[in-house]
Amino acid sequence: MKAKQILQELLSEAGVRVNGPDPWDIQVKDDRFYRRVLSEHALGLGESYMDGWWECEDLDEFINRVLKARLDEKIKGNWKMAIYILQTKLFNRQKRSRAAQVSEQHYDLGNDFYQVMLDKRMNYTCAYWKNAKNLDEAQEAKLDLVCKKIGLEKGMTVLELGCGWGSFARFAAEKYGAHVVAVNISTKQVEFAREYCKGLPVEIRHQDYREAEGKYDRVISIGILEHVGYKNYRTYMEVANRCLKDDGIAFIHTIGNNVSTTYVNAWTDKYIFPNGMLPSIAQIARAAEGLFVIEDLHNIGPDYDKTLMAWYSNFENSWPQFKDRYGERFFRMWRFYLLSSAGGFRSRQHQLWQIVMTKPGRMQPACRIC
Repeated sequence: MKAKQILQELLSEAGVRVNGPDPWDIQVKDDRFYRRVLSEHALGLGESYMDGWWECEDLDEFINRVLKARLDEKIKGNWKMAIYILQTKLFNRQKRSRAAQVSEQHYDLGNDFYQVMLDKRMNYTCAYWKNAKNLDEAQEAKLDLVCKKIGLEKGMTVLELGCGWGSFARFAAEKYGAHVVAVNISTKQVEFAREYCKGLPVEIRHQDYREAEGKYDRVISIGILEHVGYKNYRTYMEVANRCLKDDGIAFIHTIGNNVSTTYVNAWTDKYIFPNGMLPSIAQIARAAEGLFVIEDLHNIGPDYDKTLMAWYSNFENSWPQFKDRYGERFFRMWRFYLLSSAGGFRSRQHQLWQIVMTKPGRMQPACRIC
């Protein structure tokens, strides 16, 4: 059976037609697309889109339908994929010497680029839309939700493992009177965060999370566990445990996978988040075993769909000021990244977990959001 026929039949299971009339249908411009997707899977799908071999008006809904139909599981593997997966199992792709790769490739693209895409506080993680009318409100609601979940009070010390552009550190210091130490390996993010938090009781350290020292009332991370890697989950928990006072509270905000894996899809690994991977609940629980009691687990995954669509709208609207710097292929790469990610959350293949933890023996903390 020819590649074109095989792929067309698979897509029909998801309610997607090639050159069809619906906005989630794909318009194929180059027939090499079919064989490339069947042989290279997610990498071939993403790269062929970047190359202009196909178009889709509602790319997010196309991905949602493909994932809901589990088409990614129905295409047989190939030797390149087998080698990639084997490498993730044999080697620690998130070891300290490789940690800066993701910041150099992704987070250090340019602070001005992210400023126009994100909210006014520069949050690059899932917002909380329950009572919010726009992205700024939803991101501030997320920050406030985190502070309430950890029972943050004036004068408390907080260690933030991975701080982005300083959004949580500034919010916690301004709104709750906390003293925050935050670590980050991205040079440009650290430069921005230090200026952004200037005059507040906030210290931004340019260092790897594994180098964190001291004792704190609270230890948190918002969007770093996706970069830690399964071989280092236990190390992450040991760092959090080492730096947390006995009566303190630890907190994790992370994208999660429904199943345990050792890798992210090859396109995302190559173009967006090198060496990244998404943890499962099982992997997180095993890493925390004996170190922490899981007090609360909250899934706000559907809110990430809405967050990503808001980011994409900002990205698309602001693109004219960046097109000469980055070029058309970059635009198609980021369009595929943001909209396919939205489809991943809409299909419920990906989740967003907020996890509250304490050390064994500590009295259960009072719930601030019940």
